[in-house]
Amino acid sequence: MIIFITITPSLVTFMKTKFVFILACFMLAINHFGHCQMTPAKYVNPFIGTGGHGHTYPGATVPFGMVQLSPDTRLEGWDGCGGYHYSDEFIYGFSHTHLSGTGIPDYGDILIMPFTGDDHWNNGFDGKAGYRSHYSHNNETASPGYYQVLLLDNNINVELTATARTGLHSYTFPKGVTQKIIIDLEHRDKVTNSWFKVISPNEIEGYRGSTAWADDQRLYFVIKFSKPIANQKVALDNKLIDATDVIEGKSVKTILEFGNSNGDPLLIKVALSAVSTQNARLNMDTESQQWNFTKIKNNAENWWNKELRKIEAKSDDIDKLTVFYTSLYHTMVVPNIYNDVNGDYLGRDFKIHNSNNDYYTVFSLWDTYRAYHPLMTIIDRKRTADFINTFLTQYEEGGLLPVWEFSSNETWCMIGYHAVPVIADAYLKGIKGFDEQKALQAIIKSAEQDQFGLKYYKEFGYIPADKEHESVSKTLEYSYDDWCIAKMAEAIGKNDVSKPFYIRAQGYKHLFDNKSGFMRARYNGAWFNPFDPREVNFNYTEANSWQYSFYVPHDMDTFTKMLNGKKGLESKLDSLFSAPQKTTGREQSDITGLIGQYAHGNEPSHHIAYLYNFAEKPWKTQEKINYIMNNFYSNKPDGLIGNEDCGQMSAWAVLSALGFYPVCPGSNQYVIGKPLFDEAVINLENGKKFIIKANNLSAENIYIASATLNGKEYSKSFLMHSDIEKGGVIVFKMSNRPDFTWGTGEGNAPKTGISQNLITVAPIIENNNQLFDNQASVSITSYDGATIHYTIDDSEPDESSLIFNKPLIFNESTTLKFKGYKAGFIPSSTQVSKYIKRPQGIELILQSEYAPQYSGNGQNTLIDGIKGSDDFRLGGWQGYEGKDLIADIILSSDKPVTSLEIGFFQDINAWIFMPEKVELWSSAEGKFFKQIATISNDVPANQWGVVLKQFAFNSLNIKDRYLRIKAISIKTCPPEHKGSGYPAWIFSDEISITY
Repeated sequence: MIIFITITPSLVTFMKTKFVFILACFMLAINHFGHCQMTPAKYVNPFIGTGGHGHTYPGATVPFGMVQLSPDTRLEGWDGCGGYHYSDEFIYGFSHTHLSGTGIPDYGDILIMPFTGDDHWNNGFDGKAGYRSHYSHNNETASPGYYQVLLLDNNINVELTATARTGLHSYTFPKGVTQKIIIDLEHRDKVTNSWFKVISPNEIEGYRGSTAWADDQRLYFVIKFSKPIANQKVALDNKLIDATDVIEGKSVKTILEFGNSNGDPLLIKVALSAVSTQNARLNMDTESQQWNFTKIKNNAENWWNKELRKIEAKSDDIDKLTVFYTSLYHTMVVPNIYNDVNGDYLGRDFKIHNSNNDYYTVFSLWDTYRAYHPLMTIIDRKRTADFINTFLTQYEEGGLLPVWEFSSNETWCMIGYHAVPVIADAYLKGIKGFDEQKALQAIIKSAEQDQFGLKYYKEFGYIPADKEHESVSKTLEYSYDDWCIAKMAEAIGKNDVSKPFYIRAQGYKHLFDNKSGFMRARYNGAWFNPFDPREVNFNYTEANSWQYSFYVPHDMDTFTKMLNGKKGLESKLDSLFSAPQKTTGREQSDITGLIGQYAHGNEPSHHIAYLYNFAEKPWKTQEKINYIMNNFYSNKPDGLIGNEDCGQMSAWAVLSALGFYPVCPGSNQYVIGKPLFDEAVINLENGKKFIIKANNLSAENIYIASATLNGKEYSKSFLMHSDIEKGGVIVFKMSNRPDFTWGTGEGNAPKTGISQNLITVAPIIENNNQLFDNQASVSITSYDGATIHYTIDDSEPDESSLIFNKPLIFNESTTLKFKGYKAGFIPSSTQVSKYIKRPQGIELILQSEYAPQYSGNGQNTLIDGIKGSDDFRLGGWQGYEGKDLIADIILSSDKPVTSLEIGFFQDINAWIFMPEKVELWSSAEGKFFKQIATISNDVPANQWGVVLKQFAFNSLNIKDRYLRIKAISIKTCPPEHKGSGYPAWIFSDEISITY
C-alpha cells in the first residue's frame, strides 16, 4: 500500500517543532544516563606530570596492568625516569614497561619503532642518522588505555592500547611504502642477556634480561603480527649478521619488513611474562585473541571507567575534575599485576611459584604508605588484601617484607620498613583475607634487623649521626613503624610484644632539642654542630630539619607538649610556612613546592598542613590545603610539583579533594581539611555510599563554618574510618571567613599518643669537644629532669654508678658512658661519648678550603687520629670540590720522618674520585719547598663501589720540620661519567707520620 501525504508549510513547522522537542527529550535522557553512568575516564589527562619533574608517562595501560605501552622520548637522566618528557622533540620508539613518577630510572623494555626508507640500527640519540622520529603535540593524543601520535619524519600514525598483560600497536603507513619496524632489545638499561626466535611468518618470541635499579630483571615476550614478515634483517652488536634459528647476545636488534602498505594498519600484539615465553603466549591467547584494536581500546576505557567510578565527583569546573580524576588514575597505574593468567609468577627467590591471589610488583612504600595505601583501604579493600598477601609471600620467599621492590628485586631504596604501616593500618580497619599471625611475625622480623642503622637504634634508642647516614629521618620513621607494630600486636592480644615496640616508638624524643624546637642529629652523645634547620645534609632523607621536625604522627599529644602546648605547635607551624624558602647545604632536586620551608614536592611534608587541627586551628589547615590544591596541582604537563611517586602525590590530591587526610595511618583517623567539590560520592565495596557535600563552596568560601554528619551537628575536625565505612552524608557549610570555634574544644581535635611504657629521654652532652689538647671539660644535661649516672671505666652505668652533678675533667683519652633514670619511667639506653687527646707535636695549616658540608671534625680532621669510615656520609671525611688539597704540616720533633701516609676515598656514584697523584714536599724554614716524592693513583676512575686507599711514602729520611702534601684532583668528572664536566670531589682523612 502506498500512502501519499501532502506537505504544507504549517506541517513543516509542526514537524520541526516536534523534532526539536524529541531531540530535547533525547538529550535529557542522554544527560540523565550520563549522570547515572558517569564516564570519568573522559576527565583524565595522561599528560599531567609528563613535564616538569612529575616523571609520569602518557601511554596505554589498564588499571594495575603488567603492560605500560608508552613512547620513549628521554633515554637518560633524572627527568627520564618515566621514559617520556613533554619538552622532548624525538620519539625513539614504544616500549612495554614504564615506572610512574619514580626518582630513579628503569624499565623501558622491548622497544618497537616503525619507520620507512633506509635501515638504521642506531636510535639517533648521538645525533647521527637513526630510527628516531620528530613528533608534535599537535598530532598526539592520550586517554586512559589509549595513546596516539603521528611520527612526522615518516608520516606514520601510531595508536597504542593494552590489556593487563599485552600491548597492541596499530601502525598506519603511507600507501605504497615498505612497512618496516625495528625491535631493539638493547634499548634503555644494561642488558645481561637477550634472545629472540622467529616462530612463524607472523610470530616471534624472546627474552630480555637487564640490570639497572632492579639488579636482575627478567622478561619473556611473544610478538604476533597481523601481516606476515616479508623480510628480516638481524644485527648483533650493531653489525648485520645472517639470521639463524635463535639470535642471542647483549645487543640484539632485528628489522622486519611487511611489504608495501595498502593503507591498512599493521597490527602488532606483544605479551609479557616474567616466567616463560609459553606463559607470555598464554597471556596473549587469553586476553587478546582477536585482531580488533577498537574492541580492546574500548575494553580498556570501560575498565578505567569502572575503577574511576569508585569516586564520583561533581563540579562545573572541568579543570578541577581533570586534576582529580587524573590523580585517581595515577593511583591505579601502580602497583602492577605480576602473575600470569595461570597464576605463575617469578618470586623474590627467583623461582617460579603459583598464586591463587593476584600477585603484584612495584611497591614504593616510603612514599605510598602515607596516603596511597590508606586511600586503597577505603576504595579497594580486596586489592589491599592482595597487596598484603603479596608482601607476605615476598617475606616467605625473600626473608623480609618489601622495602622498595619491583620485578622480584629488592632495591633497598629509601628508609624505614613501611610495609608495616600498610599491614597494620589495613588490619586495624578490619580488612581481612590475610594471615594476621604471619603478618605480625613478618613485621616484627623487619624491625629486628641490624641493617640501615637498626643496630644502633636498638642500642641507643636512636641512631647516632656518626654510626649511620640519615640518622634523624631513620630514627623518626622507625619510631612510627614500631608504633604500628605495637598497635597491631595489641589488637591481636599480644601485649608482651606491644610493650617493647611502644618503648621503641618513643625514640624520636631523644632527637628533639627543646631549646631550638627542632629534631637534630646526635653525634658522640651531643648535638650535631653546626646546626641550621634549613641545611640539607646527610642527617635527613631528601629533606632538612624544618621538614622532618614535624614527623611524630603517632604521638602528637607528647610532641605538642614538647612544643609548649597547642599554641606552641601553632607557632611552630606558622614559622615553617613563613620561613624564607631558600635551603642551604647540598642541592636536593626533590625539595620543590615550597611554602616557606614546607616542601609539597616530597613526601616528608605531606602531613604537615593538617597538623593545625591538632592545635585546634583547623581554619589554618583549610587555608593551606586550598593553596596547595590551587597552586601545586594543575591541568598541565607540569601540573605536579614533584615526582608523582607511584601514586602518593596523587593520593594526597584525591584525599584532600574529598576533604580529609590520614595524618597517622594506623590510628583510623582522617584529619579534615577542605573539600574541593560541591559533592563527592565514595562508592564503597560493601555497597554503601559515603557522600561529602560542601554548601556555599566557592573560590572565596574556603573555610568550614559548621558541619553535620548524617543530619547531626558535627564539630570534630576529624573523621573515623568507621564513619566512612558505615556510609552516610557529611555536609560542610562553607564561609569566606574563618570560624574560630569549629573543631575546637574537648574531644573535637584529632589525637594520637603513647600513654604507657614511657621512657626517660637520653641525657645529652652540652659541649662536644671530642678532641682536646690538654684537658676536656664535659657537662651532661637531662632534658626531662632525670638523674644522670655515669662511668669512665668502660663498665655499664646503673643506679649505683656515680651521679653527674658538675663538669667532668679529662686529661687523657676517655670513654664516658651515661644514662638517665627517672622515677616511674623506663631508664634511657646507655649513651657513649669518647674523648680523644689529639696527637701532639704536629700542627696542620690547610692551604685549601674544604667544603663546609664535608668538614669532617673541622680544621684538624686530617691529623686528629680518627680515620673516616667506609661511608663518606657519616662525616669523618673532609671533602674538596673541583680543587686540589694542599696541606702544610709543622713538626715539633727533631727526629727524621721515615714514612708518611694519607688516606683517600672513592665512590664514583657520589662523584668522589681518587686524586690523580699525591706529592710530598718539604722545607727547612717553611718558605721554600722542594718536592720529595710523588705517588700516582692506580684506582680506575670507572671503578664502582667504595674504595679506600692509603698513599704511603716509605723509606724517607726527611729532617725538615715543614712538610707539604699536594693531592692533585682530576677537577672534573671524566667523559664517561654521569657527571661529565661537573666538578669532581676528593675526600681525604688522616695523615699518619712515623719517625
